[in-house]
Amino acid sequence: MQISKRTIVAASVLLVLAGVAGLGWIYSGDPRENSDRLELLGNVDVRQVNLAFEVAGRVATVTQEEGDTVATGQTVASLETADFEDEVRLARSRLERQAAVLAALEAGTRPAEIDQARARVMQHEAALRLAQATLRRQQELAARNLASHQVHDEAKARLDEARAQLRAAEKALALAEAGPRREDIEQARAQLNADRAALNLAQRRLADATLIAPNGGIILTRVREPGTVVAPGDTIYTLSLTSPVWIRTYVDEPELGRIYPGMPAEIHTDSGGIYRGQVGFISPRAEFTPKTVETRELRTSLVYRLRVIVENPDNGLRQGMPVTVVLQPNQGDES
Repeated sequence: MQISKRTIVAASVLLVLAGVAGLGWIYSGDPRENSDRLELLGNVDVRQVNLAFEVAGRVATVTQEEGDTVATGQTVASLETADFEDEVRLARSRLERQAAVLAALEAGTRPAEIDQARARVMQHEAALRLAQATLRRQQELAARNLASHQVHDEAKARLDEARAQLRAAEKALALAEAGPRREDIEQARAQLNADRAALNLAQRRLADATLIAPNGGIILTRVREPGTVVAPGDTIYTLSLTSPVWIRTYVDEPELGRIYPGMPAEIHTDSGGIYRGQVGFISPRAEFTPKTVETRELRTSLVYRLRVIVENPDNGLRQGMPVTVVLQPNQGDES
């Protein structure tokens, strides 16, 4: 079979072009290695919190609907508070009573109480002298057989009783003059601190009957309705946090040295939105590429997780949305 001259010329041209392309690839290397533009694929981080009461009770109000926007510190639900208010009143009464007890102990015995104890001592001293005189007379009469032994014994018993009452009065006077014991004062002070702590706890329980949004965001789900009896920790809402907005992406090890915290970044959405941000966190630990992230490399490659913080985000960035993060390491180094 004869080959035409035209065919031979065409084949020669193709071979020359292929050789030129091969040499160009060899001398230029991998285009990605010389590029100042580093593209990373990731997602808007999903950040949400379950809102729940810290105390048990019956739900009184649930003020938000799914999709509502709430601000930090906004009241979103409440429990019936009658029982919690009673606990506060009871704890406050106990505290006030114990405070009065401690104040009385610290003030010591009043002068009028000491005078009263001293008067009792004098009264029993007089009773003792009378009992002694009565017994002497009974003894004289008994010696002359003018009194019965029974009357003599009764006089002696009254003398013993008078002595005992005098000793008791003297001890009571000594206690009144010494005042309360230091141990009694410390015990009363400790009880006062316990009652104060109980009041603080009751007040916190009353405050916990109001559910406050810890962060601004959007109500994702409304789980409970008014009238429901809930336990501590039962979810009332699921709140999707809207600020700050974080992008989760991954970088392979060869590119890791070109990235640093604070590095400027561009975030591109599939719908054409462009946002500014910066690298906020670089994981110190390598991991395998997550299956949810599409990369040009094998999924078994080791990568490092990055967090990119978006500046001035808007509703165009939704949690879980796929985005492309564009970094320009060389441009950042020059700046």
